[in-house]
Amino acid sequence: MKSFAIATGILSLLLSGTVTLAACPTKGVKELTGAGATFPYPLYSKMFAEYDKACGVRVNYQSIGSGGGIRQLQQMTVDFGASDGTMDEKQKSEAKGGTVLHIPTAAGAEAIVFNLPGIQRGQLKLTPDILADIYLKKINNWNDNRIKALNPNAKLPDLTIAVVHRSDGSGTTYIFTHYLSKVSQEWKDKVGFATSVNWPGDVGGKGNEGVANSVKQIPGAIGYVELAYAKQNNMTWAQLRNNAGKYLEPSLDGAAAAADQPNLPENMEVMVTDSSNPTAYPITGFTWLLVYANQTNEAKADAVANLAWWMIHEGQQYALPLEYAPLKGAALKKAEALVKQIKINNRVVLK
Repeated sequence: MKSFAIATGILSLLLSGTVTLAACPTKGVKELTGAGATFPYPLYSKMFAEYDKACGVRVNYQSIGSGGGIRQLQQMTVDFGASDGTMDEKQKSEAKGGTVLHIPTAAGAEAIVFNLPGIQRGQLKLTPDILADIYLKKINNWNDNRIKALNPNAKLPDLTIAVVHRSDGSGTTYIFTHYLSKVSQEWKDKVGFATSVNWPGDVGGKGNEGVANSVKQIPGAIGYVELAYAKQNNMTWAQLRNNAGKYLEPSLDGAAAAADQPNLPENMEVMVTDSSNPTAYPITGFTWLLVYANQTNEAKADAVANLAWWMIHEGQQYALPLEYAPLKGAALKKAEALVKQIKINNRVVLK
Protein backbone atom coordinates (compact mmCIF):
# COMPACT_ATOMS: atom_id res chain seq x y z
CA MET A 1 0.00 0.00 0.00
CA LYS A 2 1.23 3.49 -0.78
CA SER A 3 1.91 5.05 2.57
CA PHE A 4 0.58 8.36 3.77
CA ALA A 5 4.10 9.20 4.90
CA ILE A 6 5.52 8.96 1.38
CA ALA A 7 2.60 10.85 -0.15
CA THR A 8 2.91 13.60 2.44
CA GLY A 9 6.63 13.78 1.81
CA ILE A 10 6.05 14.36 -1.90
CA LEU A 11 3.48 17.07 -1.22
CA SER A 12 5.87 18.80 1.16
CA LEU A 13 8.65 18.55 -1.42
CA LEU A 14 6.56 20.12 -4.14
CA LEU A 15 5.26 22.92 -1.93
CA SER A 16 8.53 23.67 -0.17
CA GLY A 17 10.04 27.05 -0.83
CA THR A 18 13.42 25.39 -1.31
CA VAL A 19 12.40 23.78 -4.60
CA THR A 20 13.24 25.59 -7.81
CA LEU A 21 10.31 25.72 -10.24
CA ALA A 22 10.34 24.62 -13.88
CA ALA A 23 13.94 24.40 -15.01
CA CYS A 24 13.82 25.07 -18.75
CA PRO A 25 16.94 25.56 -20.87
CA THR A 26 17.75 29.07 -22.04
CA LYS A 27 20.16 28.40 -24.93
CA GLY A 28 17.72 27.24 -27.60
CA VAL A 29 18.20 23.44 -27.45
CA LYS A 30 14.98 21.66 -28.48
CA GLU A 31 16.09 18.02 -28.33
CA LEU A 32 18.29 15.84 -26.12
CA THR A 33 19.29 12.21 -26.57
CA GLY A 34 19.78 9.64 -23.86
CA ALA A 35 20.10 5.88 -23.57
CA GLY A 36 20.33 3.21 -20.93
CA ALA A 37 18.35 1.56 -18.18
CA THR A 38 15.01 -0.15 -18.72
CA PHE A 39 14.45 -0.23 -14.93
CA PRO A 40 13.21 3.42 -14.82
CA TYR A 41 11.72 3.51 -18.32
CA PRO A 42 8.06 3.78 -17.22
CA LEU A 43 9.03 6.75 -15.04
CA TYR A 44 11.38 8.38 -17.56
CA SER A 45 8.83 8.02 -20.34
CA LYS A 46 6.33 10.01 -18.28
CA MET A 47 8.90 12.53 -17.06
CA PHE A 48 10.22 13.27 -20.54
CA ALA A 49 6.73 13.67 -21.99
CA GLU A 50 5.85 16.16 -19.26
CA TYR A 51 9.17 17.98 -19.66
CA ASP A 52 8.46 18.44 -23.36
CA LYS A 53 5.09 19.98 -22.47
CA ALA A 54 6.62 22.25 -19.84
CA CYS A 55 9.78 23.34 -21.64
CA GLY A 56 9.43 22.46 -25.31
CA VAL A 57 12.42 20.12 -25.21
CA ARG A 58 12.00 16.65 -26.69
CA VAL A 59 14.03 13.95 -24.95
CA ASN A 60 14.74 10.96 -27.19
CA TYR A 61 15.46 8.19 -24.68
CA GLN A 62 16.33 4.65 -25.81
CA SER A 63 15.81 2.02 -23.09
CA ILE A 64 18.56 -0.32 -24.29
CA GLY A 65 19.80 -1.44 -20.87
CA SER A 66 22.30 0.11 -18.48
CA GLY A 67 25.28 -1.53 -20.16
CA GLY A 68 24.34 -0.02 -23.51
CA GLY A 69 23.73 3.36 -21.95
CA ILE A 70 27.16 3.35 -20.32
CA ARG A 71 28.82 2.42 -23.61
CA GLN A 72 27.04 5.18 -25.52
CA LEU A 73 27.97 7.72 -22.87
CA GLN A 74 31.58 6.55 -22.99
CA GLN A 75 31.62 7.14 -26.75
CA MET A 76 29.82 10.50 -26.34
CA THR A 77 27.08 9.50 -28.78
CA VAL A 78 24.32 10.61 -26.36
CA ASP A 79 23.82 13.65 -24.16
CA PHE A 80 23.31 11.49 -21.07
CA GLY A 81 23.29 7.86 -20.08
CA ALA A 82 21.15 6.06 -17.51
CA SER A 83 22.02 3.15 -15.27
CA ASP A 84 20.88 1.28 -12.17
CA GLY A 85 24.44 0.14 -11.50
CA THR A 86 27.39 2.36 -10.75
CA MET A 87 30.19 2.55 -13.28
CA ASP A 88 33.34 0.72 -12.22
CA GLU A 89 36.82 2.21 -12.45
CA LYS A 90 37.54 0.61 -15.82
CA GLN A 91 34.31 1.98 -17.29
CA LYS A 92 35.07 5.42 -15.90
CA SER A 93 38.58 5.38 -17.36
CA GLU A 94 37.13 4.62 -20.81
CA ALA A 95 34.71 7.57 -20.73
CA LYS A 96 35.94 9.94 -23.45
CA GLY A 97 34.42 13.00 -21.80
CA GLY A 98 36.18 12.59 -18.46
CA THR A 99 34.51 12.57 -15.05
CA VAL A 100 30.99 11.10 -15.00
CA LEU A 101 28.44 12.24 -12.42
CA HIS A 102 25.90 9.74 -11.07
CA ILE A 103 22.76 11.79 -10.40
CA PRO A 104 20.05 9.73 -8.64
CA THR A 105 16.52 10.26 -9.90
CA ALA A 106 14.49 7.71 -7.88
CA ALA A 107 14.69 4.35 -6.17
CA GLY A 108 12.86 1.17 -7.07
CA ALA A 109 12.24 -2.37 -5.89
CA GLU A 110 12.77 -5.53 -7.89
CA ALA A 111 10.08 -8.18 -7.64
CA ILE A 112 10.91 -11.88 -7.69
CA VAL A 113 8.22 -13.04 -10.10
CA PHE A 114 7.20 -16.61 -10.89
CA ASN A 115 4.71 -18.69 -12.84
CA LEU A 116 3.12 -21.34 -10.64
CA PRO A 117 -0.51 -22.42 -11.12
CA GLY A 118 -2.65 -22.00 -8.02
CA ILE A 119 -0.25 -19.79 -6.07
CA GLN A 120 -1.23 -16.16 -5.73
CA ARG A 121 0.75 -12.97 -5.32
CA GLY A 122 2.60 -12.91 -1.99
CA GLN A 123 1.71 -16.50 -1.02
CA LEU A 124 5.19 -17.90 -1.69
CA LYS A 125 8.02 -17.17 0.73
CA LEU A 126 11.70 -17.28 -0.21
CA THR A 127 14.83 -16.82 1.86
CA PRO A 128 18.02 -15.21 0.50
CA ASP A 129 19.86 -18.55 0.47
CA ILE A 130 17.05 -20.37 -1.33
CA LEU A 131 16.85 -17.64 -3.97
CA ALA A 132 20.61 -17.74 -4.48
CA ASP A 133 20.61 -21.53 -4.77
CA ILE A 134 17.80 -21.40 -7.34
CA TYR A 135 19.90 -19.07 -9.47
CA LEU A 136 22.99 -21.21 -8.85
CA LYS A 137 20.95 -24.17 -10.20
CA LYS A 138 21.34 -26.06 -6.93
CA ILE A 139 17.56 -26.09 -6.43
CA ASN A 140 15.84 -27.23 -9.63
CA ASN A 141 12.27 -28.19 -8.71
CA TRP A 142 9.46 -26.31 -7.03
CA ASN A 143 8.74 -29.24 -4.70
CA ASP A 144 12.27 -29.12 -3.28
CA ASN A 145 12.22 -29.90 0.44
CA ARG A 146 13.68 -26.52 1.42
CA ILE A 147 10.97 -24.61 -0.45
CA LYS A 148 8.24 -26.91 0.90
CA ALA A 149 9.45 -26.54 4.49
CA LEU A 150 9.25 -22.77 4.17
CA ASN A 151 5.79 -22.92 2.56
CA PRO A 152 3.92 -25.78 4.28
CA ASN A 153 0.48 -24.59 3.16
CA ALA A 154 1.36 -23.98 -0.48
CA LYS A 155 0.52 -26.61 -3.09
CA LEU A 156 3.93 -26.69 -4.73
CA PRO A 157 3.95 -28.77 -7.93
CA ASP A 158 6.52 -31.28 -9.15
CA LEU A 159 7.72 -28.82 -11.75
CA THR A 160 11.16 -27.87 -13.02
CA ILE A 161 12.25 -24.34 -12.16
CA ALA A 162 13.10 -22.35 -15.29
CA VAL A 163 15.50 -19.60 -14.23
CA VAL A 164 15.03 -16.42 -16.28
CA HIS A 165 17.63 -13.66 -16.36
CA ARG A 166 18.56 -10.66 -18.47
CA SER A 167 20.43 -11.34 -21.71
CA ASP A 168 21.56 -7.72 -22.15
CA GLY A 169 23.78 -5.49 -20.04
CA SER A 170 21.42 -4.47 -17.29
CA GLY A 171 21.30 -2.29 -14.19
CA THR A 172 18.41 -4.45 -13.00
CA THR A 173 20.86 -7.35 -13.15
CA TYR A 174 23.48 -5.24 -11.35
CA ILE A 175 21.09 -4.67 -8.43
CA PHE A 176 19.96 -8.29 -8.36
CA THR A 177 23.44 -9.81 -8.54
CA HIS A 178 24.75 -7.26 -6.03
CA TYR A 179 22.07 -8.50 -3.64
CA LEU A 180 22.93 -12.16 -4.28
CA SER A 181 26.61 -11.39 -3.72
CA LYS A 182 25.75 -9.92 -0.33
CA VAL A 183 23.66 -12.86 0.85
CA SER A 184 25.55 -15.78 -0.73
CA GLN A 185 29.31 -16.23 -0.51
CA GLU A 186 29.11 -18.94 -3.16
CA TRP A 187 27.36 -16.58 -5.57
CA LYS A 188 29.91 -13.87 -4.83
CA ASP A 189 32.82 -16.25 -5.48
CA LYS A 190 31.41 -17.98 -8.56
CA VAL A 191 29.39 -15.28 -10.31
CA GLY A 192 29.74 -11.89 -8.63
CA PHE A 193 27.88 -8.75 -9.64
CA ALA A 194 27.88 -6.60 -12.75
CA THR A 195 25.52 -5.41 -15.48
CA SER A 196 26.37 -8.68 -17.28
CA VAL A 197 27.49 -11.92 -15.60
CA ASN A 198 28.07 -15.53 -16.62
CA TRP A 199 24.74 -17.03 -15.63
CA PRO A 200 24.56 -20.66 -14.50
CA GLY A 201 21.33 -20.91 -16.63
CA ASP A 202 18.58 -21.05 -18.12
CA VAL A 203 16.60 -18.47 -20.17
CA GLY A 204 17.69 -14.96 -21.19
CA GLY A 205 15.29 -12.09 -21.85
CA LYS A 206 16.09 -8.66 -23.26
CA GLY A 207 15.02 -5.82 -21.01
CA ASN A 208 12.67 -5.97 -18.03
CA GLU A 209 9.88 -6.57 -20.54
CA GLY A 210 11.72 -9.58 -22.00
CA VAL A 211 12.14 -11.20 -18.59
CA ALA A 212 8.51 -10.48 -17.71
CA ASN A 213 7.29 -12.04 -20.97
CA SER A 214 9.45 -15.15 -20.54
CA VAL A 215 8.24 -15.74 -16.99
CA LYS A 216 4.61 -15.35 -18.08
CA GLN A 217 5.06 -17.80 -20.95
CA ILE A 218 7.02 -20.58 -19.21
CA PRO A 219 5.30 -22.68 -16.50
CA GLY A 220 7.62 -22.99 -13.51
CA ALA A 221 9.65 -19.91 -14.43
CA ILE A 222 11.18 -17.47 -11.97
CA GLY A 223 12.70 -14.08 -12.74
CA TYR A 224 13.45 -10.58 -11.47
CA VAL A 225 11.86 -7.39 -12.78
CA GLU A 226 11.33 -3.85 -11.57
CA LEU A 227 8.11 -3.53 -9.58
CA ALA A 228 6.42 -1.28 -12.15
CA TYR A 229 6.82 -3.96 -14.84
CA ALA A 230 5.52 -6.65 -12.48
CA LYS A 231 2.39 -4.63 -11.75
CA GLN A 232 1.84 -3.59 -15.36
CA ASN A 233 1.98 -7.25 -16.39
CA ASN A 234 -0.20 -8.42 -13.47
CA MET A 235 2.52 -10.83 -12.36
CA THR A 236 2.75 -13.02 -9.28
CA TRP A 237 5.64 -12.33 -6.92
CA ALA A 238 7.18 -13.80 -3.80
CA GLN A 239 7.72 -12.52 -0.30
CA LEU A 240 11.43 -12.25 0.41
CA ARG A 241 13.05 -12.35 3.84
CA ASN A 242 14.93 -9.16 4.55
CA ASN A 243 18.02 -8.48 6.64
CA ALA A 244 15.89 -8.14 9.79
CA GLY A 245 14.16 -11.49 9.23
CA LYS A 246 10.85 -10.08 8.00
CA TYR A 247 9.13 -11.47 4.91
CA LEU A 248 8.15 -8.60 2.64
CA GLU A 249 6.54 -8.16 -0.73
CA PRO A 250 8.12 -5.56 -3.03
CA SER A 251 6.61 -2.16 -2.31
CA LEU A 252 7.12 1.57 -2.44
CA ASP A 253 7.42 1.73 1.33
CA GLY A 254 10.06 -1.00 1.32
CA ALA A 255 12.04 0.73 -1.43
CA ALA A 256 11.83 4.10 0.34
CA ALA A 257 13.06 2.53 3.58
CA ALA A 258 16.03 0.97 1.79
CA ALA A 259 16.92 4.26 0.09
CA ASP A 260 16.72 6.18 3.36
CA GLN A 261 20.29 5.35 4.33
CA PRO A 262 22.48 7.18 6.84
CA ASN A 263 25.80 8.56 5.64
CA LEU A 264 25.09 8.56 1.92
CA PRO A 265 28.28 9.42 0.00
CA GLU A 266 28.55 12.79 -1.69
CA ASN A 267 28.87 11.17 -5.13
CA MET A 268 25.77 9.01 -4.48
CA GLU A 269 27.50 5.98 -5.99
CA VAL A 270 25.99 3.65 -3.44
CA MET A 271 24.10 0.36 -3.46
CA VAL A 272 21.30 -0.12 -0.93
CA THR A 273 20.61 -3.84 -1.34
CA ASP A 274 20.03 -5.97 1.78
CA SER A 275 19.55 -2.88 3.93
CA SER A 276 19.64 -3.26 7.71
CA ASN A 277 16.55 -1.05 7.98
CA PRO A 278 13.92 -3.44 9.43
CA THR A 279 11.21 -2.24 7.03
CA ALA A 280 13.41 -2.21 3.91
CA TYR A 281 12.68 -4.45 0.95
CA PRO A 282 16.03 -6.16 0.26
CA ILE A 283 16.31 -5.91 -3.55
CA THR A 284 16.16 -2.16 -3.98
CA GLY A 285 18.39 0.27 -5.84
CA PHE A 286 18.76 3.84 -6.97
CA THR A 287 18.63 4.67 -10.65
CA TRP A 288 20.96 7.35 -11.98
CA LEU A 289 21.41 9.79 -14.83
CA LEU A 290 25.00 9.58 -16.05
CA VAL A 291 26.27 13.00 -17.10
CA TYR A 292 29.70 14.35 -17.90
CA ALA A 293 30.81 16.86 -15.28
CA ASN A 294 32.71 18.91 -17.86
CA GLN A 295 30.53 19.57 -20.88
CA THR A 296 31.87 20.60 -24.29
CA ASN A 297 28.84 22.39 -25.75
CA GLU A 298 27.41 25.36 -23.88
CA ALA A 299 23.84 25.00 -25.14
CA LYS A 300 23.77 21.25 -24.43
CA ALA A 301 25.31 21.81 -21.00
CA ASP A 302 22.50 24.23 -20.17
CA ALA A 303 19.87 21.80 -21.46
CA VAL A 304 21.25 18.73 -19.65
CA ALA A 305 21.66 20.54 -16.34
CA ASN A 306 18.15 21.99 -16.48
CA LEU A 307 16.63 18.63 -17.40
CA ALA A 308 18.38 16.93 -14.48
CA TRP A 309 17.25 19.67 -12.08
CA TRP A 310 13.66 19.36 -13.29
CA MET A 311 13.74 15.56 -12.92
CA ILE A 312 14.83 15.69 -9.28
CA HIS A 313 12.24 18.37 -8.44
CA GLU A 314 9.06 18.73 -10.52
CA GLY A 315 9.57 15.30 -12.05
CA GLN A 316 9.38 13.58 -8.66
CA GLN A 317 5.59 13.92 -8.60
CA TYR A 318 5.41 11.18 -11.23
CA ALA A 319 7.43 8.63 -9.26
CA LEU A 320 4.82 7.51 -6.76
CA PRO A 321 1.99 6.71 -9.22
CA LEU A 322 4.42 4.64 -11.31
CA GLU A 323 5.71 2.54 -8.37
CA TYR A 324 9.03 4.30 -7.74
CA ALA A 325 10.22 5.83 -4.49
CA PRO A 326 10.94 9.55 -4.96
CA LEU A 327 14.07 11.25 -3.72
CA LYS A 328 13.86 12.89 -0.32
CA GLY A 329 16.04 14.16 2.48
CA ALA A 330 19.77 13.61 2.15
CA ALA A 331 19.45 11.83 -1.21
CA LEU A 332 17.70 14.85 -2.74
CA LYS A 333 20.21 17.32 -1.31
CA LYS A 334 23.13 15.31 -2.66
CA ALA A 335 21.43 14.99 -6.06
CA GLU A 336 21.07 18.78 -6.15
CA ALA A 337 24.75 19.21 -5.33
CA LEU A 338 25.70 16.84 -8.16
CA VAL A 339 23.62 18.72 -10.73
CA LYS A 340 25.40 21.89 -9.64
CA GLN A 341 28.72 20.24 -10.52
CA ILE A 342 27.89 20.26 -14.25
CA LYS A 343 30.24 22.77 -15.86
CA ILE A 344 31.12 24.35 -19.18
CA ASN A 345 34.58 25.88 -19.57
CA ASN A 346 35.11 25.44 -15.80
CA ARG A 347 31.98 27.51 -15.12
CA VAL A 348 29.09 26.01 -13.17
CA VAL A 349 25.94 25.88 -15.32
CA LEU A 350 23.37 26.10 -12.49
CA LYS A 351 24.07 28.10 -9.35
